[in-house]
Amino acid sequence: MESLGSVISIIHIAAAIALLNGIFTTFGQSKVACQAIESIARQPEAANDIRSAMFVGLAMCETSGIYGLLVAIIMLFANPLVDTLVNLIS
Repeated sequence: MESLGSVISIIHIAAAIALLNGIFTTFGQSKVACQAIESIARQPEAANDIRSAMFVGLAMCETSGIYGLLVAIIMLFANPLVDTLVNLIS
């Protein structure tokens, strides 16, 4: 039974690492918005192009954060490795 506890603790550590993606996503989104505002200030005539590229970049960043959350939830609640290990132990 000791190996089951080890696997579960490793799963929790891996889920925490996957959730760190959300923190780094926040920093990435702030960098995208900051650069877009700076670019619009320097070239106001290109504001529409810059704004559309900014929204695409923000969508990509947000998708990355959501994928990290999804991976963490799968590892915590629907991990098939735990079921396999329980079947091997039994």
